[in-house]
Amino acid sequence: MINETPEAMVLGKPSARETPPKRRTKTGVLIAVGAIILLGIGIYEGIRDRVDAEAALATETRETAVPIVNIVHPAGNVPDQELLLPGQTVAFSDAPIYARTSGYLKRWTADMGAHVKQGELLAQIEAPELDQQLRQARADLATAQANAKLAGITAQRTESLLKSQSVSTQERDNAASAYIADQSIVVSRQADVERLEQLQSYENVFAPFDGVITVRNTDVGHLINAGAGGPAAELFHLTAIKVLRVYVAVPETDSPAMQIGATPTVTLDEYPGQTFQGTLVRTDNAINPTSRTLRVEVDVNNADGKLLPGSYVFVHFTLPGRARSVTVPSNALLFRSEGLRVGVVRDGTAELVPITIGRDYGDKVEVLSGLGPTDQVIVNPSDSLIGGTTVRVASSTPAGKP
Repeated sequence: MINETPEAMVLGKPSARETPPKRRTKTGVLIAVGAIILLGIGIYEGIRDRVDAEAALATETRETAVPIVNIVHPAGNVPDQELLLPGQTVAFSDAPIYARTSGYLKRWTADMGAHVKQGELLAQIEAPELDQQLRQARADLATAQANAKLAGITAQRTESLLKSQSVSTQERDNAASAYIADQSIVVSRQADVERLEQLQSYENVFAPFDGVITVRNTDVGHLINAGAGGPAAELFHLTAIKVLRVYVAVPETDSPAMQIGATPTVTLDEYPGQTFQGTLVRTDNAINPTSRTLRVEVDVNNADGKLLPGSYVFVHFTLPGRARSVTVPSNALLFRSEGLRVGVVRDGTAELVPITIGRDYGDKVEVLSGLGPTDQVIVNPSDSLIGGTTVRVASSTPAGKP
């Protein structure tokens, strides 16, 4: 039994420890409703966050699916290029020297490595048989001349006697014919003498031009065969080295740049850092169908004698740049079955453009047709890139600085 205070009993109110049943029910309902509302708000926020996340993910997925590409603009003003090609020096004049007269070598005056002048005596040949033939031919010539002189006197005499009818016309004609025949014999004997004199002059072997003796194949006492009854033997080998020729095979694509009078330079491994001036003097004006090259000749001044025939050299040609061509990085090229292509960004999509390339500069190539300076060329394109693909440009740099 609860004890009530007198005040409570006087006022007739219930004790604070007693709560009416109605009030307790109302409070519970309010709490439940509030909990439900909070739960609904939580569920709504969760659903909204999930929808927003899915929308953001879809947007990000779409954006990620678009390839991001780096582009460059083709560079104009293609620079001059140096074309480096190998070659071999050749003596300007190179001649083996043979004897024209058979005999024995009497003496030689120039050995290997000797610098000789044109007309300088190199060797003497002793040919006694030839000398004897020449003496006999001269004697025969003298005899023929004496006979012709007598025949001439006889012809004149018979011509005078014919006027007085002392000789017949037949005798006069015979004398005149004999004189003509003797004159022909004189001419024949004279030609024979000149032939032998010419052969005798070949007993002295002279240098045909200024040069260096590179080979001496004979010595005193050697039998010299001028080709009678067997092959002739080379006595000396003479080369002219004041000017050297260099023959170079130029690729067909660079042949239009080979102009007569151009001044390429020549370098050798033997002389690092030193260049020799050359002049392009001629071409063969034909493309070799096997090697697809043009053969050109470059003459190099070698007055100081530093260069030697047969040396391996490098010839540096300057190729002028083409006014209408551009350059792009080598890593922008796409090799497809239908031909060489590059990817170009136009209106947000990639297009595969066919091109024609010219010179290869290593990190970049020259494009002769298919591109202009304003095109946006894709660098490092994917092998799976196809035309019409939507792309997004990440950066743009000049073609000279990929």
